[in-house]
Amino acid sequence: MAYSTAAPPKLVVSSIGGSGVQVWTYASTDAAAVVDGANYITDGGSLGLKVGDVMYVTDTDASPVITTVHQVSATGDGTTDLNDLTTINQTDTD
Repeated sequence: MAYSTAAPPKLVVSSIGGSGVQVWTYASTDAAAVVDGANYITDGGSLGLKVGDVMYVTDTDASPVITTVHQVSATGDGTTDLNDLTTINQTDTD
């Protein structure tokens, strides 16, 4: 699935006073390797994404569902890029 501006990342923690790191979430059927590709998010600048912001990306059709943590490394209209930080995996041990 390609990125759709109709289902953009959601801001969950805003910076205070307009400066500092913001936290975002994004859910997609695309794998993290696709989502963190350069220019995958085409409207990052207009959404308010800033360099240094953190984004939790959930691959909704992975089995099990996988969430990865990324940091915004570049942003603007059509130029948003995410860096890899870590993967959060789940295990059902019961």
